[in-house]
Amino acid sequence: MQSPNAQPGLPPVTTDEKYGDRAIRAAATEPLEKWPSATKNAYTIHLEHPEFTALCPRSGYPDFGTIVVDYQPRDWVVELKAFKLYINSFRDQRISHEAVTNVICDRLWDELAPVGLRIIGDFTRRGGVKTVITVCKGDTALFVPYQANPL
Repeated sequence: MQSPNAQPGLPPVTTDEKYGDRAIRAAATEPLEKWPSATKNAYTIHLEHPEFTALCPRSGYPDFGTIVVDYQPRDWVVELKAFKLYINSFRDQRISHEAVTNVICDRLWDELAPVGLRIIGDFTRRGGVKTVITVCKGDTALFVPYQANPL
């Protein structure tokens, strides 16, 4: 269905929102789905999302990268689909590499309350410049060193 606000010379605006768009929009603002940790043992969870996209806040050009999460759960673990949808919620946002890495860290820290957390934003080169941002909170002693993607 075409919007009555359509402008001449621009692609038609539709109100035909897809279920994926709704799920991503909800993941940006609603609490992340989480599960009780299966054990009280000290262990780490390593997540990688290699399809991160956002928009450069200065140029509007797309940025690409991998978001790496290492955490030692205390009581909660993040549900993987919820994590994926949350990371996908940045795709249309104008946000810097530094800001997005910190935003992800703060949200996971607040919602999961882990023993330790490390977020790495390993961004694809643009203009020949490689950027890797690392943010840590809590006890990170169990985390193995990270090997940056050479791209």
